[in-house]
Amino acid sequence: MVEIEKSPHLPAAAFAIFVATGLTACGGGSESTSITPIVSAQQACDSLGGKSVGGATVTAATIVGATATVPAYCKISATISPSLNLELDLPNNWNGKLVYEGGGGYDGSIQGVVYSPGVLGGGYAVVQSNGGHIGAPLDASFASDPHLASLFGSGSVPTAAAAAKEMLKFAYGNVPQRSYYEGCSNGGREGLMAAQRNPDLFDGVIARAPAYNWTGTMGMFNRMAKALGGAGAAFTHGKVATLATAVRSACDGNDGAVDGVVSNPSACHFDPNALRCPNGADSGDSCLSDPQLAVVTSWTTSASFGNGAYVSPGWALSGNEDDPGSWATWLTGSTGNGSNGLQNLLQDTTVKNYLVRDPNANSLAYDWNSNPEAILALGALNDATDTNLTPFKNTGAKLILWHGTSDSALTYRATTAYYEGLKTAMGGQTATDSFVRYYLAPGVNHCIGGAGADTVDLVSALDNWVTQGIDPGQPIAAKLNTDGSLLFTRPLCKYPQYPRYTGPANDANAAKDASNYTCTTP
Repeated sequence: MVEIEKSPHLPAAAFAIFVATGLTACGGGSESTSITPIVSAQQACDSLGGKSVGGATVTAATIVGATATVPAYCKISATISPSLNLELDLPNNWNGKLVYEGGGGYDGSIQGVVYSPGVLGGGYAVVQSNGGHIGAPLDASFASDPHLASLFGSGSVPTAAAAAKEMLKFAYGNVPQRSYYEGCSNGGREGLMAAQRNPDLFDGVIARAPAYNWTGTMGMFNRMAKALGGAGAAFTHGKVATLATAVRSACDGNDGAVDGVVSNPSACHFDPNALRCPNGADSGDSCLSDPQLAVVTSWTTSASFGNGAYVSPGWALSGNEDDPGSWATWLTGSTGNGSNGLQNLLQDTTVKNYLVRDPNANSLAYDWNSNPEAILALGALNDATDTNLTPFKNTGAKLILWHGTSDSALTYRATTAYYEGLKTAMGGQTATDSFVRYYLAPGVNHCIGGAGADTVDLVSALDNWVTQGIDPGQPIAAKLNTDGSLLFTRPLCKYPQYPRYTGPANDANAAKDASNYTCTTP
């Protein structure tokens, strides 16, 4: 179990963050009438070891020792035939609530990331799964099996959640009083899928940077891979830095503070043509050639696939393209031409295993409009685009959307489009506000990392909203050093607002404090 505030920024983390049943709305009772037995983590391990509960066979039950940030807990490993593996972490002094943490990429393993800090320490039980198959986050070869493809698409979360609730009942005598979901990237997609298709499964869902538009996203990844693979289109690290520096210079101050973070992205109108090399011919890292400018145009403009049925809105230039977890990880890769960028690797396995069904296919030669039936089948399995959440709302459940503005895997513009669609489908702003909050996280990369404040406890905000009716308001996000020390804080603002610095002028210490920022409408 890795709590995100202490997670190192490793390639495996980048992969992960590309990414039932209950008596009431996933809960099993009321906090005022249900008493959670006092069962230690050791007792929970002892009771579940070697058992078959809720369709899952427990393969291991071990105590994991405490760390500086995570208390000791019982780790239950279990399998639901044929290959749905899950991990259920049981703390001392269980608070009667369950948090399901989603996966990333194409799953295949239990990735062990908890995005909200302090979840186990707060007494929550935590469950995660491998999405129904054994593999790697960049490998979709499981999709040749219709059952495994269905589990990855939408079936693994309700199946694993039901088993986890039965195991909690076996160990503690009660099903959870409340059940929540939190995930990022594919994990965010899984959360929205649950809200849409299993509206009574969770009392609340936190969907961070959700890859809900799976088909449009993979099509856009394919488009970008083709653009970067063109003659003269590759980016050196120096060219990426030139682009990012120019965007920051043009847009950083629009939020009241020059701090390396573009916090007011809607006011950023930088024209990349200002960086054009003389006559458009490559003449070094200080400018962009015409083929490189074409890559930027592909990056920032929308694209449609499947005869217009699937759309990706493209990315905004963030000013953090030169961060190691940004373009170098997702777009250009270490080669500069995108060959080992995660976008290319993900679209490649998607084309080979979902669309062409040929492991030797050349994904860069594949026309995403050549087989509408294949794209439709991919969308039916993996897309979570339904904006009519009336059944979910009617259970009393709540939804929190979150997205980093420097995300180079999944564009925040897509989450904004989903939120705007929600408002239309649900009858306007007031109706949507009754159960949805959407926050942009300025300067944050894909799920974690970047120049912005990437650590925020949304589970507590969701729980307080569900159980006490306390509006999430403006949660305080933090940026932590590698040793866990605090660097600075920022408020998260309800979309479309952004955090504008309104503190003392020329005061570096004041600029580190969230209290000196005001959520402002652009």
